[in-house]
Amino acid sequence: MAPKATVVKVELQVSDMDRHYYASHALTLAQHPSETDLRLLVRLIAFALFADERLEFGRGLSDEDEPALWRRDYTDAIEQWIELGQPDESRLRKAAGRSREVIVVGYGGNAAEMWWTRNAATLARLSNLTVLDLDTAELEDALPLLTRGARLTAMIQDGELQLMDAERSVSLHPRVRQTGTPR
Repeated sequence: MAPKATVVKVELQVSDMDRHYYASHALTLAQHPSETDLRLLVRLIAFALFADERLEFGRGLSDEDEPALWRRDYTDAIEQWIELGQPDESRLRKAAGRSREVIVVGYGGNAAEMWWTRNAATLARLSNLTVLDLDTAELEDALPLLTRGARLTAMIQDGELQLMDAERSVSLHPRVRQTGTPR
């Protein structure tokens, strides 16, 4: 964990009907001092969308050689490399060469839209790259769900994510901008 990081523990129950994945995860997220609550929420949402017993959080902001999340096989080969926001195109090219599959979970409204417009043609050449975009208003609605010691349920069906706690439920509709094929 980064020095002076805020530790957020989340118990996440994932029911992904699209992938037939059902599991409970006790997560510990270290929020770097420069990481916003919104980015921390996006990390949690990315985990829910791609949940797997081997998916783990990278060192993220404190280590530029690691993604926000990744899944490695038993030989330590990178199966899935997950970036958040609007990563540099050269970083994605490098990740595409090192990993079987690369995923970008974008957010940020107009900034994300401008990033996509500027990079779409170049990124289309990366056949193992998938790009999703999360709606800012939906993220803002979901932000109150992220608390220290949160107990959340993520239900995924037909590409829609329902994120809920004991009192609230928020629907998120990730927009698919590009679909890659794992190599």
